[in-house]
Amino acid sequence: MSLIDVSPTFSQPIAAPEKPARQRKVSCVLMRGGTSRGPFLLEEDLPRDEAARDQFLLTVMGSPHPLQIDGLGGANSLTSKVAIVGRPSHPQADVDYLFAQVAIDRAAVDTGPNCGNMLSAVGPFAIEAGLVEAQDGETTVRIFNRNTKSLVEATIQTPGGEVAYDGDTMIDGVAGSAAPIRLSFGDAAGGKTGALFPTGQRREMIEDVAVTLIDYAMPMMLVRADAIGLAGDETPAQIDANTALFTRLERLRREAGRRMGLGDVTGRVIPKIGILSPARHGGAITSRYLVPDTCHRAHSATGALCVAAAARLEGTIAFDIATPKGDAVTVEHPSGQIAVAMQVDGERVLRAELVRTARRIFEGRVLVPASLYDDH
Repeated sequence: MSLIDVSPTFSQPIAAPEKPARQRKVSCVLMRGGTSRGPFLLEEDLPRDEAARDQFLLTVMGSPHPLQIDGLGGANSLTSKVAIVGRPSHPQADVDYLFAQVAIDRAAVDTGPNCGNMLSAVGPFAIEAGLVEAQDGETTVRIFNRNTKSLVEATIQTPGGEVAYDGDTMIDGVAGSAAPIRLSFGDAAGGKTGALFPTGQRREMIEDVAVTLIDYAMPMMLVRADAIGLAGDETPAQIDANTALFTRLERLRREAGRRMGLGDVTGRVIPKIGILSPARHGGAITSRYLVPDTCHRAHSATGALCVAAAARLEGTIAFDIATPKGDAVTVEHPSGQIAVAMQVDGERVLRAELVRTARRIFEGRVLVPASLYDDH
C-alpha cells in the first residue's frame, strides 16, 4: 500500500502584496546663488498639480515653522527660496526658470517675484543637469524667467567644457571669491505689471509720502529715507526693530500694489520696498531693500536693477538722489555694494548687466510623501 503525498506544490513562491511607496526620492541640488541659497529642482520631477507642487515645496523647506527644523530651509527669507528649472517654453530660451519664495511662518508659496540671486545659479545647474551643452571657455545660457515672462542671458565660465566655480570674483554679502557669472537683462521692464511705470507717473503721492512705482526686473515702491523719518544708512536690525515703520510702509505698499494693477497684495511679497538716500562710500545711491516685512541683509539683485533703472530715469525719486558714473550705477547696501551697468535710450532701458557668483553645495535626493503625486 502506497501513500499519496497530497501537500500542495508550487513552481514559484507566492509574492506578498506590494505595498505602495510612502515616500518618493527626488533629485535635489542645494546651491548658493549670489547672496541667496536654496534647493534647485527639475520641473519634470515635481507634482504636476500646482497645489500639490506648493505642498511639495513647503515639505522640502520645512514650512511652516520658525526654524524650518523639518526641512532644508534656513529660517531666513534669503535661505527659504527654491529654483525650479525645466525645458524651455520660449523659442529663444535654453531653459525655463520658475522662482518660488517659500514662507517660513505660514503655509504659503509665492511665485510672483523673480530672484536675481538665485537666477545666477540657474545656468551652472542647467549645464550640469544636461539641459545645456557646455562650450570650451564660456557658455551663455538663455533663461526664460516664467515669473516675469522675461529673457535673461547668463554667461558661465566653462573651461574644458566643465562649469568652474573657483575664481577671483568677490561679491559683497558672501565670504570668499568664486568664478564670475554675468547676467544680462534685455526685456525686464513691466514683467509683472505690463509697464515700466504702471501708473504712467514717475512720482506720485500715497498719503503724505512721495513715491516712485516702477517695474524693472522687480515691481517696487521707492521712497526717500528722510520722508519716512530715516537717515537711510540704518542697519537691518535697526529697521527690523521699528515696528511702527513697517506698519506704515505696509499700508503704503498695499495702496501701491493696487495702483500698479497687482490687486490686493496682502500676504504677498511684491511690490518690494526700496528706502533710498544719498551714497556714502563712493557709489551712486544707498538702498535699504525690504522683502517686505524685514530688511534684506544685503540687497536683491533684481531690486538693485530696479533701483538702478530709476536712478537713470529723470523724474523719479531715485534720479534726484543718485550720482551715477556714466552707464554704471553702484547701489550701496548694508553688506557693501552692487554695481549695475545700464544702457538707457531716452525713456527706455535697453539693457542691464551685473555680475554674481554661485556655488554647488550639495547634491542628493530629498524625500517627500508619495501621496503628493497623482500616480502614487
